[in-house]
Amino acid sequence: MRDIFEKISTNKGPLGQYGEDAFGYYMFPKLEGEIGHRMIFRGKERIIWSLNNYLALANHPEVRKVDAEAAASWGLAYPMGARMMSGQTIYHEQLEKELAEFVQKEDAFVLNYGYQGMVSVIDSLVDRKDVIVYDSEAHACIIDGVRLHLGKRFVFPHNNTENLEKQLQRATHLAEENGGGVLVITEGVYGMSGDLGKLREIIDLKKKFQFRLLVDDAHGFGTMGETGAGTGQHLGVQDGIDVYFATFAKAMAGIGGFVASSKLVTDYLRFNMRSQTYAKSLPLAMVIGALKRLEIIRTHPHLREKLWLIANTLQKGLRNAGFNIGNTQSPVTPVILSGSVAEATGLINDMRESFNIFCSIVTYPVIPRGQILVRLIPTADHTLEDVSYTIEAFSKLKDKLERGDYGHDNTVKGF
Repeated sequence: MRDIFEKISTNKGPLGQYGEDAFGYYMFPKLEGEIGHRMIFRGKERIIWSLNNYLALANHPEVRKVDAEAAASWGLAYPMGARMMSGQTIYHEQLEKELAEFVQKEDAFVLNYGYQGMVSVIDSLVDRKDVIVYDSEAHACIIDGVRLHLGKRFVFPHNNTENLEKQLQRATHLAEENGGGVLVITEGVYGMSGDLGKLREIIDLKKKFQFRLLVDDAHGFGTMGETGAGTGQHLGVQDGIDVYFATFAKAMAGIGGFVASSKLVTDYLRFNMRSQTYAKSLPLAMVIGALKRLEIIRTHPHLREKLWLIANTLQKGLRNAGFNIGNTQSPVTPVILSGSVAEATGLINDMRESFNIFCSIVTYPVIPRGQILVRLIPTADHTLEDVSYTIEAFSKLKDKLERGDYGHDNTVKGF
């Protein structure tokens, strides 16, 4: 037998292996100052393209005022305890009512965290007799929820509805044998690639198969659809989504999340989600702040219009400049380049130090070896000048990458 800590010294994990050199710069960087399109990183102002602050609500004056007043009135501890025991308030109930109406569902349940919430939704909806079918590029919270499942699961290649149909055939056969059901899980907007889940096509498969559909719309809520009610509204299929999930951490610029469905299903989740039954209720100050954020999403459509102006201008400009931005249909803007991990570190260092642009970068092992993905998140706070400058800077960075300027072993040592 060995000490369970022994493996840590020899295997720090796919990201942890870079931790000593990358900490504080490429990973766990510190952004300082007021949240916005320009912040301070390592003492210098940078254009920030890495915050999911889509509608610029994080520093909206009305939001800041309500947040401050709520915190002053209630503190950050109230209510104490889990919702079921001692953590219920009229404001939690009001937020649930307004969220349900907004996303056109019978009922909603407010969650203390988004990630935990999705894991627990999946855990609550299925038992060992049921079968899960999910998209291969599902978010980590979905993957972790699926891993908890004691029954069978099948995965289909990203947005491949032909393969999904094959998996549904297998899942249906197995569920019938076991006396269980089938749950399909997909996303509204995929946060890395920016493309949309094929909700229309998936829902259309209900004509051939019996299953229920769970949609994680973390990046779609507040940004997609005529009123911002999400990707289902955008595609005209909200009624076909059986369980709708979203987080407050993106467009709402807060903490928490919610799940919405029929009254029957929502009540079941309300009494059976372990992450809520055994964890503290979302603090009242955050609930009151979420009510104000939801009000602004409903009544300030110009913020969503500004977001899309920035997103469309950025994406059109990048395409015209010869960049591969994939098949994004949302504000999420991936820029896909070719290069090694060493070249990626050199590129991002040059981007930050020479061009004062800060955005997220993804390399192997998260994506295939030889690819570099730079992800830009437009917000209503960005300006058209930010867009023009960024496209020009990216063109110069791409030229240097293709020339081999970043070919040596670049690390953050010495900074």
